[in-house]
Amino acid sequence: MSQTILIADDEQHIVDLLKYNLERGGYEVLLAFDGLEAVRLAQKHRPDLAVLDITMPGLDGLEVCTQLRHALGTPVILLTARDSEIDKIVGLEIGADDYMTKSFSPRELIARIKAVLRRTKASPAAPSSARMQAGPLCLDALTHEVHLHGVPLALTAKEFALLEYLMRNPNLALSRHAILDHVWGYDFYGDPRTVDVHIRRLREKMEADGSAPRFIVTVPGVGYKFHLETT
Repeated sequence: MSQTILIADDEQHIVDLLKYNLERGGYEVLLAFDGLEAVRLAQKHRPDLAVLDITMPGLDGLEVCTQLRHALGTPVILLTARDSEIDKIVGLEIGADDYMTKSFSPRELIARIKAVLRRTKASPAAPSSARMQAGPLCLDALTHEVHLHGVPLALTAKEFALLEYLMRNPNLALSRHAILDHVWGYDFYGDPRTVDVHIRRLREKMEADGSAPRFIVTVPGVGYKFHLETT
């Protein structure tokens, strides 16, 4: 069965270029030229992935990304004409899986689409321990749920995968590149600071005091580790 890609962009030549190349690659393509239409099509057809322009009429790409990630869990790649750091950070903070400026080649975008689809659609092997506990924090890999003091945490798929990787390697200093390789995949094209953005979001949801984290600790010059008390 072919996979369906939603393209949402108000620039006709971009849409035509992506549609042509994706259909040549065997994908089914849905087209939207504004944010409201993108949300409507996504709700109706449940695409496997969405490619969203940040600057669209109706709803911008950031708002569409937020809605698709929270309501449908749709993987998202954001496009922008600007190569600014703020665009990138905001996009990653709301749960985008990848980010590209419009100087991309169709071949590179399709490679990134394939990489995201592999990460989100692959069936992982059964974990050695489906349920992990660290004090009041409990992660269940089978039900894909995380509870803190018995209260469920609303994590994105990437946040869950990041937390699971950290918890499976307690008290080990993990570099940003190691985290990228295991959570995002070796063929991820993004910036290592992607890890910092997702760590910050996890801390906001998990830690009582983000300036003195209990669970996810920064290792200066290296990366991060999950602190597991052994006493």
